[in-house]
Amino acid sequence: MADYVPMTREAYNRRKAEVDRLEHEEIPKIADKIAHARAEGDLSENAEYHAQREAMGLLQAKINQLKSDLSRASIVDPDKLPKDEVAFGATVTVRDLDYDDEEEFTLVGKGDEDYDAGKYLITSPVGQGLLGKKVGDQVEIEVPKGTLRFEILNIRYDAT
Repeated sequence: MADYVPMTREAYNRRKAEVDRLEHEEIPKIADKIAHARAEGDLSENAEYHAQREAMGLLQAKINQLKSDLSRASIVDPDKLPKDEVAFGATVTVRDLDYDDEEEFTLVGKGDEDYDAGKYLITSPVGQGLLGKKVGDQVEIEVPKGTLRFEILNIRYDAT
C-alpha cells in the first residue's frame, strides 16, 4: 500500500464531504433502525437487529477507509505539473505496438478510477509505467497478463 494517496483538492473535498454525510446522516439512520429492532425483544432471534448491526459495521469500515485515505492524501495541483511529460491528471494517448491500435489513459487518484472508462490509478502498473514519459517515448509495462508495449502519441491535461 502506498504511503500517500495522490488526489486533487476537489477529490479531497468530495471525500471529506462523503465522510461528513455518512457520519451525520447514514450512521444516525442505522442507529435508529438498531434501536427499533432492539425494542422488538429477544435479540438472539432478531434478524433485523443483526442485519442492521452488520450494516453499521460495513458503513463504519467505509468511513474508516475514507478517513485513512484523507489522512494520507497528497494534494496535487495540476497547474504545477510539467505539461510535456506524463504526470498525475494526464490523459495519455498511446499506440499499442503489438496490435497497432490507439488507446487513451487518464491517470487519476484513488477513488476516481474507472478502468472501463480509461481512468487508471496513478499507482497502478500502467500508471507507474507511463509516469514521466514524453511524446515519442516507447515503454514496456509488466502487468499480470504479460507485457504491454506502447508508444506515447499525445499528452494533454484537461481542465478540472
